[in-house]
Amino acid sequence: MYGVYTLRQITKEDNQKLASIIRSVLAEFKANKPGTVYYDPTTDDLFTLFKIHGAIYFVAETGVEIIGGAGIFPTPNLPEGCCELVKLYLSPEARGQGTGKALILKCVEAAKQNGYKSMYLETMPELNTAVGLYEKMGFKYLNGPMGNSGHFGCDIWMLKNL
Repeated sequence: MYGVYTLRQITKEDNQKLASIIRSVLAEFKANKPGTVYYDPTTDDLFTLFKIHGAIYFVAETGVEIIGGAGIFPTPNLPEGCCELVKLYLSPEARGQGTGKALILKCVEAAKQNGYKSMYLETMPELNTAVGLYEKMGFKYLNGPMGNSGHFGCDIWMLKNL
């Protein structure tokens, strides 16, 4: 159980642990399929991926251990003023503690500060716990994908106005 955690921006030293969390979560929920971040080579170097303008990635840690993370990204071909909520993953011990909600709120805050007016996300039914959180956080279902994330393995698309 983790009751106390902090949120901070990603550092290069976080890459390996975050990639491990992301891939283990996808394997745990049997969502480690082609067209997901499981096979995305950028998963191994999130620090570099999020160095572009309009992108930011937050890490949740207990002070001694990274327990998850989430970020915003200016995914190509999204409508103007829209970013994507990306790579929200938590280690099993960190779930149910409000960490996911805190990460989403931090990402919403960062998106607003960067001038974004809406936030898009892609996910899959296997990650149904996360889908429920997205619903509670005000994301609404879309009929199809937006932008060009390259993640053809995702078949749930949602949008939130900021």
